[in-house]
Amino acid sequence: MSKKAIKPSLKNPFAPPETVEFTIPGEIPGKKGGYEEAMKEGHDLIQRPIKSVSIAQIEKQHFKKRMTVWERIKVLTEKEPNVLFQNWGKNLDGASLVTGILNVNGRDVALYGHDFTVRAGSIDATNGRKLALLFQMAGEKGIPVIGMNDSAGAFVPAGVGGLDGYAEAFTALRKISGVVPSIMCMFGFNAGGGSYLPRQGSFVIQPNDTFFGLTGPGVVKSVLGEDVTPEDLGGPKVHGASGVADLTVEDEVGALRAALQLLSYVPDNNSVSPRFRQTSDPLDRKTWEINTLLKKAFNSPTGFNTPFDVSIMIQQICDHGDYFEMQPDRAREAVTAFGRLGGNVVGFVANNSAVASGQISVDSAYKIARFNRFCNIYNIPIIFMEDTTGFLPGREQESRGIVQAGRAMLDSIVDIRTPRILLIIRNAYGGAYASYNNYPTGADLVLALPTTRLAVMGPAGKEFVYKDELRKLRGAVKDKVKSGVQERVAAGMDAGQATKDAEKDVADWLRIEEAALNLRYEKELMNPKEGLALGSISSLVMPTDLRKVLGENMNFLLRHYKPGPMQAIQREFH
Repeated sequence: MSKKAIKPSLKNPFAPPETVEFTIPGEIPGKKGGYEEAMKEGHDLIQRPIKSVSIAQIEKQHFKKRMTVWERIKVLTEKEPNVLFQNWGKNLDGASLVTGILNVNGRDVALYGHDFTVRAGSIDATNGRKLALLFQMAGEKGIPVIGMNDSAGAFVPAGVGGLDGYAEAFTALRKISGVVPSIMCMFGFNAGGGSYLPRQGSFVIQPNDTFFGLTGPGVVKSVLGEDVTPEDLGGPKVHGASGVADLTVEDEVGALRAALQLLSYVPDNNSVSPRFRQTSDPLDRKTWEINTLLKKAFNSPTGFNTPFDVSIMIQQICDHGDYFEMQPDRAREAVTAFGRLGGNVVGFVANNSAVASGQISVDSAYKIARFNRFCNIYNIPIIFMEDTTGFLPGREQESRGIVQAGRAMLDSIVDIRTPRILLIIRNAYGGAYASYNNYPTGADLVLALPTTRLAVMGPAGKEFVYKDELRKLRGAVKDKVKSGVQERVAAGMDAGQATKDAEKDVADWLRIEEAALNLRYEKELMNPKEGLALGSISSLVMPTDLRKVLGENMNFLLRHYKPGPMQAIQREFH
């Protein structure tokens, strides 16, 4: 047995030797000269970033369960990439970043990807410049961007050149923000500029076992003396919960597949609508499952206070039940998702009573605002689904700025120019209703289910509506207790026991009377009748007709909508 270590190789020992000829097929080869030499040098230069990388570097990537940049490209498309800006020098300057144009399902997509096998994917002035050129080209041609980030940051030996490279890329990406959508995948360990740059994009997708942040755990340890793992500092659980990452997935393939799926819902640029996709799902399909969901929920012992997951309703409305949720790990009391309705892409913004009664928190307000603004910029219509008892109260929310967050959500709704419909499912109270896409804030259509409870306040509103009756009831407590004690003492009961017994009976009586007023308040005011009479609600819809009614009205609105870049004033946004 040989004692020599077997060195891994990418070469097939049985493959015939590769020869590249620079002659015309069928041509009788003549004397070779300077032309053939120039062609060979050019061919070697084109192949150099791929062929010059050692197998050891590729193995390191695979050992860390990561792909090379070229393997990642093959996941995105079966067609060969059109690699642009092949500016790499004798030391592979610039080769740590690959830029090109991909054909993804018939669409042109601008792509960049860090090659970690070359200088750890770091940025110098050379490849920072070509990244900026790619962004400029994407904006001028109106094509979306996909980024595959796997970088150690600026190339230290390049000095300030690496920082200038990042600054140039930052500026170029900012200038096309809102012109073309961009989807950023986070691979490996990214810090500093490697975090700033992708977060300028429209969406960030982060797999497990990856990190990105302004500083790594080592810097945190040296500066603050704090021991923290990469996972706890900048892993997908951290960024998924904060909204820094829009999607968290299992692995790199999952991230790339999610990018392709997300790409199918967004348009090429802000001048067009997302692509229409013919569907075999009838628009007039009855949504019986929604009827079953609401029936089981509202006929349960907790009645109209029963929570349920609104995602089930979104699924039943969408073509073939297919929808794509954004920021699913953040603020679950609100659901933001893309779906298709009759072949058209639609954004869904829905309160989710299954979490915190659907109350709007700081996080969910910002989550909604961000989604609204993306849809508004890129000509995507929105269906709002309301079921909330209001904004989440409390000291913690106020200290975090719930007023500012609620204003951000309201501003994003007022500014919407794309077709939008409000569907009130159940609760629509107070300020939450007033700031959630009604007619005064610009809704094209407001629909409601018969289960709607539209009011200024929830059951606590009885304190104001039936103020005089409640005052009389509560004012009678003292006299009722007194007469009850006298009756019990006269019947031979001990005075102390008589007092306790009378107070308990009167308390039960008061609770029953207040419950009756609660029920009266719900029947008289917490219903769609007043909203329908005043025109705040356009019409009622039966749960089984939701897909048909929403689809037909959305088709009508889209027929009269002309997609284009935003022309209105861009308001300040927190």
